[in-house]
Amino acid sequence: MATVEQQKTVRANAKYVRSSARKARLITDLIRGRSVPEARTILAFSARAVAKDVDKVLRSAVANAESRADLHWNGDDLVVVTAYADEGPTLKRHKPRARGRVNQILKRTCHITVELAPSPAALRAQAEAAAAAPRRTRAPKKTETPVAETETTEATETEETEAS
Repeated sequence: MATVEQQKTVRANAKYVRSSARKARLITDLIRGRSVPEARTILAFSARAVAKDVDKVLRSAVANAESRADLHWNGDDLVVVTAYADEGPTLKRHKPRARGRVNQILKRTCHITVELAPSPAALRAQAEAAAAAPRRTRAPKKTETPVAETETTEATETEETEAS
């Protein structure tokens, strides 16, 4: 059985965004698989209002990646691995209509999730830089301790205190 090395990813999500999941999916489909600078450009020039919310989630994911000390990732070297919008709870409201009737208004919400990972080119460059860097070697540990000196100094100190 082959083992697959799991690649580290960074995730950010926004919950209860006041937009329908269908509208948000149209935007998340545009940025999936793209680099972060390219995705930000697409979101900046999109005419849809939900693009601002998706951009906030993307910026949050980049900030999460840059703040993690164990990863050492640059925001420009990341790729949007997954981006999706799930349905959130629906607010149900009513609007009065003619002849005493009422119509239901559904105010939909969604949860937007963006997941980032380093691009393969950035991973290769990082691996090459690590291989080219000189390795530090440790100094050898001192195995011999001057036991005789410590015993003699302790013995003389005890003899001096007894004599006094």
